Amino acid sequence: MDILRFITAGSVDDGKSTLIGRLLYDTKQIYIDQLEAIESSGRVNEDGEVDLSLLTDGLKAEREQGITIDVAYKYFNTGRRKFIIADAPGHIQYTRNMVTGASNSNLAIILVDARKGVQEQTRRHSIISSLLGIPRLVICINKMDLVGFDQNVYNQIVEDYKQFAQKLRVKEITFIPVSALKGDNIVSQSTEMDWYNGPSLLDHLEQVPVSSDFNLENARYPVQYVIRPHTHEHHDYRGYAGKVISGIYRKGDEICVLPSGAKSTIKSLELGGEALEEAFAPMSVVMQLETDIDISRGDVIVKTDEDLEVSKEFEALVCWMNNKPLKPGAKLILRHNSTESRAVVRKIQYKVDINTLDNNEDVDQVELNDICRVFIKTATPLLLDRYDKNRANGGFILIDETSYSTVGAGMVASISHESELNYMI
Repeated sequence: MDILRFITAGSVDDGKSTLIGRLLYDTKQIYIDQLEAIESSGRVNEDGEVDLSLLTDGLKAEREQGITIDVAYKYFNTGRRKFIIADAPGHIQYTRNMVTGASNSNLAIILVDARKGVQEQTRRHSIISSLLGIPRLVICINKMDLVGFDQNVYNQIVEDYKQFAQKLRVKEITFIPVSALKGDNIVSQSTEMDWYNGPSLLDHLEQVPVSSDFNLENARYPVQYVIRPHTHEHHDYRGYAGKVISGIYRKGDEICVLPSGAKSTIKSLELGGEALEEAFAPMSVVMQLETDIDISRGDVIVKTDEDLEVSKEFEALVCWMNNKPLKPGAKLILRHNSTESRAVVRKIQYKVDINTLDNNEDVDQVELNDICRVFIKTATPLLLDRYDKNRANGGFILIDETSYSTVGAGMVASISHESELNYMI
């Protein structure tokens, strides 16, 4: 059974937590003790029903304020597939939390309050979803019960969003009118909106293709751990544990290890002690090679049928997540898959206006939640892909050298091949 990872986002009070609560409640994914806990809280809606948003607003501060601050993860499944939900915060100051939840999502649900229409945060979260490479958006026009399930209201919001979305780079945008509070078009079709003939939200989520989102063309296998048992039974065993983040590997394939450039052939692929003929994204396997090569954590095993280079210089879009501004010359630690390297931000090229997608080049520093394009140089040569080409190998995080806290999330935009440490396969 495959897994669909999706994030919910939108303005404050658009009903994100209630929508997730309704999904869990109507699919019978709530434990009895959870239901008893929220029933005993005393919080009910205007119609006397229990407040389902409590299922996701887990932090005490969130419950007191009635908002979502942290990214709340929930899990549920149906007969068709499993789901991992990230409920992102709506306030502008928590945009960085939304980036965290969106980084691994296959789909984003953007909620729009039917009474308010497309708001600043609607545009902001849609643009961030687009920049992060989320291929599909579902625009849930919520609280339709508060506008009398009026089709004209729905149509106007759809038209407004389509005009804005012309700049977005997404594969698919789907519009669904819903009432998370009442359950209309969440799990089952609404009887109040006979003018809508599309699927319910759950029906759509169950039908969205997931496997097509994986890059199966560009083989990338970052080594996480070298297995050397040194036992009598496995005296000469040397395996390389890792995750196939993209592409397909088969027994007998000729490979190259970067950044060293050493070459060999795949001897075997194993999963749970069982031999495999092939391994593909996103499988975690153990790989053995025909020859002993000096390989360590952070090296990347690729296939020799691709012309690849490693580089120490590249440009990237970065979402800054620290209260301290980012300035040119900042020294940080860059973590890319299983590799860490010291890095310096050589130049800030521009800051993205996340309301219009325009570029502001007159900037000498970026603040918390800003998205900017920067030029980065690393101490260690890295095998990178453009994020729009290979999402799994084009993302990274930036870490503060002193506190070791994450201060930025980045997406590779272009790679410079001027470094003398490049290697051609």
